[in-house]
Amino acid sequence: MTKTIDSFEEVVPKLVKIQLFSDFSPEDEKDKEILKNVCEIMKLKEFKKDEVIIEEGKFGEDFFILYRGTVRVCRKTPAGDTIALADLKSEDNIFFGETALISDEPRTATVKALSDCLCISLSSKAFLSLCEKEPLLGYRVIFKLAKRIAKTLRDTNNDKATLYAALFSEIEEGF
Repeated sequence: MTKTIDSFEEVVPKLVKIQLFSDFSPEDEKDKEILKNVCEIMKLKEFKKDEVIIEEGKFGEDFFILYRGTVRVCRKTPAGDTIALADLKSEDNIFFGETALISDEPRTATVKALSDCLCISLSSKAFLSLCEKEPLLGYRVIFKLAKRIAKTLRDTNNDKATLYAALFSEIEEGF
């Protein structure tokens, strides 16, 4: 079920706790105006327990903030098995699907509701349209997103190096 956001005052405290919007202050008049504009284009979406919010391999254009509930993030292995990567709670200021704001690539993981959930969603089309009117929004959010992606890339490279070292060590011990 999808509905519009009625209360700016209710959503903004959650929004500014989210990493992508953490550079905005509701006390600053310009930031407050931008945050109001963002809230106007966001939707509330309800998901029932066990409902898939995002499906790996499928295309989607929505970014989600977990407003209430718990979700599980999963991925398929090359062998086709599903592995759980994380269980995430709304209290931890969780968001997912953020790359949809800048990319039309398929989703890289599945996110499934472990409880009834309420999510705030933002479509990439609405976000990019608002960024045309509010360039500061685009700059701040995309800069945060770029930093997050860079960290993920660094972490992935470190994980690969660790795995390669373990593999080569295992091979060397076999000889």
